[in-house]
Amino acid sequence: MNTAVNMNVVHESEAQRQHARIKLPAKVHFRNAAKEVCQFELLDLSAGGFAFTLSKQELNAGEHFKGKLLFQIDSLSFALNIEFQVSFIDSSNGRVGCEFQGLSAREISALRYLITSYLSGELVTVGDMINTLQRENFTKARKKGGVSATMNLFERTKAIALSSAVFAAGISAFALVGNGVYNHYFVTKADSAMVSVPSLAVTMPREGVVSSLIPADGMVKKGAPVASFSTTLLDVLKGHLSEESINPDQVERLIGKTVHGTLTSPCDCRVQTQLVADGQFAAKGATVFELVPMNSAAAIEARFSYKKFDDVKVGKTVIWRTSGDVTPHKGVITSVALQTGGLDSDIRVTIQPEIALSSEFVGQPVSVSIGDLPTATWFQQALAVN
Repeated sequence: MNTAVNMNVVHESEAQRQHARIKLPAKVHFRNAAKEVCQFELLDLSAGGFAFTLSKQELNAGEHFKGKLLFQIDSLSFALNIEFQVSFIDSSNGRVGCEFQGLSAREISALRYLITSYLSGELVTVGDMINTLQRENFTKARKKGGVSATMNLFERTKAIALSSAVFAAGISAFALVGNGVYNHYFVTKADSAMVSVPSLAVTMPREGVVSSLIPADGMVKKGAPVASFSTTLLDVLKGHLSEESINPDQVERLIGKTVHGTLTSPCDCRVQTQLVADGQFAAKGATVFELVPMNSAAAIEARFSYKKFDDVKVGKTVIWRTSGDVTPHKGVITSVALQTGGLDSDIRVTIQPEIALSSEFVGQPVSVSIGDLPTATWFQQALAVN
């Protein structure tokens, strides 16, 4: 068999029989071990080697030589550099069999072109020979048992890890696209939402200047003072004295005197909002504080677009999540109404959570969606974290 220089290439006719012997007009030219020039007519030629007749014992089996194959086909004459080894010598008839060694890719292509053309009876031309030598006649060798048969443990592990990463990336991309399509067509999201609870208002019994007595933690007990106020004595007596019963001197004295009072908490509450700042004058009946009872159950107030009218119904289950909480929770719509004040493009919804929601969360923003799945919400949070 001939051994090419590049062991990683296989000729396009590798799968075919390579030793079809043909009688092609050619000569072999080389120097023997004694450096004598030898030239013999070829008896036959194949893709693996050639044979010629030796008149006397000048060669020995196993010897290696370099030389040329000289071809004369019609008007085409050329030489092919070769290396060969004497395979056998038949002493009965002097036949010497030689095997090609180390032929290059160009030499293999030229030799196969000559053999194929001669067998098919085609005319060998210079143009066809040049075209054969210029084109790519070889391809990568096929590995026995597939690529994995020659891979070591590290290469196998690396290939499996890469395949797993590509597979995981494909699954993630598919899930992301599927989640986006589902959210677009099947999920209704609130434009805004917040935690709310019925609040109690602390109002001014009369006009005066307010001073807050709320502790730093904002928690007050029932009956505890939440603010003090000061007002003029004239304001206290207003409505009890007629204009005829007092003179200007008395009015001046009443204005110069002040009366202090205290505002108390109606419940065990937490101060949600202080509407009148310390030292600010407040009119009679003005709300100074909004208090949230500690034992009251918080609800969720949400606002939906009027376009989602068909999706927002009493008794429907929603998925909600407070700001900073990655765990989705369920709730039920208890009331649906248009925004207070007349016709508007917003629908106001009250949602009762399935779990008790502390009044400490009052005023915090909430994400609310209808038709969403808890698993889909968890998937969205995983994507946000990553």
